[in-house]
Amino acid sequence: MVTRYVTISVPVEVKRLLERDKGDETWGSYLLKLYRQAKIARRERAFRELLELLSEEDLRRIEEESMEFRESFRLRG
Repeated sequence: MVTRYVTISVPVEVKRLLERDKGDETWGSYLLKLYRQAKIARRERAFRELLELLSEEDLRRIEEESMEFRESFRLRG
């Protein structure tokens, strides 16, 4: 498999900042790491926001309904 490369234009200051942070890592692995960290952070923030919106009763009901669904779900084949 041949790996292809592309160029991404960014301001010089951004590149300097990122280069300092990435150290000896390749750009590909460094950017994938940043992407994964950002994705996890967004999920965690959304989860925290959801917990703030839901009451203890809401959470209990969601858990119960989820368990009921799993118990009643059967693959047909």
